[in-house]
Amino acid sequence: MIITKKCLPRRTLLKGLGTALSLPLLDAMVPALTAQAATAAPVKRLGVVYIPNGMAMEYWTPATTGAGFELTPVMRPLASFHDRILPISGLKLPWDNAPHAGGSAPFLTGSVGNTGETDIRCSVSMDQIVAREFSQHTQLGSLELAMEDRGNSGQCSNSFACIYTNTIAWRDATTPLPMQNNPRIVFERMFGDSESTDAQARQLRIRNGRSILDSVLGTVNDLKREVGAADQDKINQYLDGVRDAERRLEKAEEQQDKALPVVDRPSGIPANYEQHAKLMFDLQLLAYQTDLTRVITFMLGREQSSLTYSEIGVAEAHHPLSHHAYDPVKIETMSRINTFHVSLFNYYLERLDATADVEGSLLDNTLLLYGSGISDSHVHKHDNLPILLAGGTNLGIKGGRHLQFTRDEPLANLMVTVMDAMGVHVERLGNSVEALPIG
Repeated sequence: MIITKKCLPRRTLLKGLGTALSLPLLDAMVPALTAQAATAAPVKRLGVVYIPNGMAMEYWTPATTGAGFELTPVMRPLASFHDRILPISGLKLPWDNAPHAGGSAPFLTGSVGNTGETDIRCSVSMDQIVAREFSQHTQLGSLELAMEDRGNSGQCSNSFACIYTNTIAWRDATTPLPMQNNPRIVFERMFGDSESTDAQARQLRIRNGRSILDSVLGTVNDLKREVGAADQDKINQYLDGVRDAERRLEKAEEQQDKALPVVDRPSGIPANYEQHAKLMFDLQLLAYQTDLTRVITFMLGREQSSLTYSEIGVAEAHHPLSHHAYDPVKIETMSRINTFHVSLFNYYLERLDATADVEGSLLDNTLLLYGSGISDSHVHKHDNLPILLAGGTNLGIKGGRHLQFTRDEPLANLMVTVMDAMGVHVERLGNSVEALPIG
């Protein structure tokens, strides 16, 4: 892509957020890079896309290993990215006695949760470890997104609480993070309660935010002089949250002169799954492009999801269909859902790859993990998981290969490897033993 000094407005392009009719990214739509930006090191970004209810493995697993593997039916939508994807087979999760909870909760944690509705415990997830390191540079530490709301409360997977199936992100052992499925709320978290991302709206939000913070800090400091030691401790805890808000505001002030694509606030959740998914992917692209965050997790459905997919002619609910009892017809039908999910992921890869960034595209500087915590969905198997890495060329990820591990390698080993690629080094995560050698 040629970077020019001319810059056409992108409102027409990005007002079509989430639609299949968006214009391609033209050279003239990319602002000229300054000399400083052109020589800056690429910013590393991490994305996780989780699919629920397992996989039609017969339609997913490549027949050969190594370079030059042939794309399977489910992976065919990724044909144009064959050399930039890395399917990995033979990885396993540690939580075997929890059908669906054992897929989502340990996916990024490598840990086993507790039974019961109230004794919620797992461990910090890989994305949040990376977010802690990256949050000093961004307004938001991370975004946790989903296609469905949080669903039921109580027990959802045998005797395990629903929270284990509703999220894959854990701030710590007892703090599961809720996933947001409403594009309007996601936009407001990113850009505040304004109607668009245009410069005047951003500056007004920053001024209002600064005014509110100054007022809050003044009032709280006056109050601290009038209360006892115990209350002062509580106020100090409160101030920690205020300081975090102040840090985010300072980052916004630093970036207020940065040219952003002009995007209008979404009105809500589209009724159509495909439009909803593309809109959520577009918001993720925008979050990376504007450096609001560098870490995003996204669930294309929660475990035990009973969504139907009328867009592709599948009327049967996803979760019942996943218990196919090895009926070839039902497995083929389920593979159509799996392929549909991959086609939406391909849409995201195309958008990332079409967005210019330092030393290439956003896709070159973003490592994406795609997969599920369940393989054989009929019996909820948590081994030989369907896992794929995409992008990350500038992070040392070499695609165009199918890797097969045969020792039931912990999936957490791959999480350690992913963190290494992000420049965040830990000795262990959950049940990991060592970093997974992916060459």
